[in-house]
Parts: sequence; structure tokens; C-alpha cells
Amino acid sequence: MSRRRKAQIREVLPDPVHNSTVLTKFTNAIMLDGKKSVAESLINKSFTDIQSKTGESPISIFTKAIDNVKPLVEVRSRRVGGATYQVPVEVRNVRAQALAIRWIVNAIRGRKEKSMVDKLSAELIDAANNRGSSIKKREDTHKMAEANKAFAHFRW
Repeated sequence: MSRRRKAQIREVLPDPVHNSTVLTKFTNAIMLDGKKSVAESLINKSFTDIQSKTGESPISIFTKAIDNVKPLVEVRSRRVGGATYQVPVEVRNVRAQALAIRWIVNAIRGRKEKSMVDKLSAELIDAANNRGSSIKKREDTHKMAEANKAFAHFRW
């Protein structure tokens, strides 16, 4: 974190097909080595896969998955009198979205399916149905915050 000035937040252009800035951020998170067209084709193929598996709109499944994975609280380290406490704090919406995207991408990369398209579509469907490893990550974060609720008075 910079001590001089607040970091500028760059505006992200919405996705040309679905007109969603969240989907653009997700595409950028999936992208490796600057190959954005490969990431976009992966997402488009997985969206057709989701459409055929569920029969629902893939963009609604995607937004539902992101909303389900977003954490409400997290713990942050706070040093008080030589001891470090894990203090539960509420998560701002921008950070919650970034964490949700990061957790879903990590869960996708950790899955055992053959292709990336299968991994992506399966994890998005699982997250939309409140199961899968990205949901488990959110639950673990909430449990950690609940366990450390006694240190909430150290909040800053």
C-alpha cells in the first residue's frame, strides 16, 4: 500500500458481447501471458456449455455465482501491544467482488476435469448452486471471522 497517495482505480470497459464489467474483470483474471482472445474464447465456450447443461442464461448463472462467493466479512491482522490479533472487518463491495473472482479462478485451476472449458463451466454452476471449493473458501473466511469476533473492538 502506498504511503504517498491513494492508488488510482482504472475503469474497465464492459464486455462487448454481454455488456458486463464484471465479466471483463473475470476475463482478465483468467487470462495468462496477455492472451485475452484465448481467455474470451474459453469463457464463450463455457457459456454455451452452461446454456446446454442448465437451460438458463449463462450470464445470470455467472452473476449468481459471483454473488454467492462474495464474502461479507474477513479478518485482517492488527498489531496491538506486541500481539497480533485477527480482527474481523466488513468487506467493501469492490474488494468482495475481487476476492470472489480470485477464489473462483483458483478453484477452476484446482479442479480435476480434462479441459479448462469443463472446469470453468462446472465451477460456475457449482458456485451458483452454493457448492464447490470457491464457496468453501468463503465459508472458511466467514468461520474465521466468527471465531475472532471477540477481537472486533480492535477494529480501526
